[in-house]
Amino acid sequence: MTALIVGGSGFLGAELVRQATAGGRDVAATFSSRPCDRPGVSWHHVDLRDPRRLGRLIDAVGADVVINASSGNADWAVTADGSFRLAGETARRGIRLVHVSSDAVFSGSHSPYDETAFPDPVTPYGGAKAAAETAVRLLHPSAAVARTSLIIGDGGSTHERVVHELAAGTRKGALFTDVIRCPVHVADLAAGLWELADSDAAGVFHLAGPDAVSRYDLGVLIARRDGLEPALLPSGRRADTGLPGALEVRLDGRATQRLLSTAIRGARTFLGKG
Repeated sequence: MTALIVGGSGFLGAELVRQATAGGRDVAATFSSRPCDRPGVSWHHVDLRDPRRLGRLIDAVGADVVINASSGNADWAVTADGSFRLAGETARRGIRLVHVSSDAVFSGSHSPYDETAFPDPVTPYGGAKAAAETAVRLLHPSAAVARTSLIIGDGGSTHERVVHELAAGTRKGALFTDVIRCPVHVADLAAGLWELADSDAAGVFHLAGPDAVSRYDLGVLIARRDGLEPALLPSGRRADTGLPGALEVRLDGRATQRLLSTAIRGARTFLGKG
């Protein structure tokens, strides 16, 4: 089986590539700016806004399964329209598709959210991700849509870098005490996605950690793990800033966890306090 990882050069994509090659899979991956330096992988530059090139790539690599781990942020042409094109190209070819979505599709007004919850985004990024979910489920009903939350690693994620920069005083800003999410370790998330890819499960799945923590508390956990002084981390409340975005978004993934053998750890566990 040949797997194509769209967005293979990103943080999650790189872990998907690592697990795939470690498991002896035939894997191809795409990048937008530069490929990762990992042997045994066929790297391809692709623009999700170009449906003809996307289809040619799928055919060229002989993909049996595609995982869309790309991140176009709030760029509608990439995040929404690009996912629409990928769903159509894979559906026409009868190729298994796993689409990675986000808790940004929710407003926080009805937290917690289980797999049956309908998106109600309040940001441009959330709107683009919600549109992508709709396109995938409409065009490729046998696909798996996997919503996740803040993705943490062993030092390489954006969230971890922000904590280090704030502690060092090289970055302005604050970690919000009223923004609640369910962080997940990138290795657990990638393993869960591969398990979905190897199954015929269809519909929406939640791959997020069981611990709901604030952005500030997450920062404290990261600081303690990395030997930083938590007192150096500035805190604040998003509600006091007027910035857009959901406050409390808890993903309830218990139904998904019952289907998978992959154990999704909570932040307090994988950051050393479990």
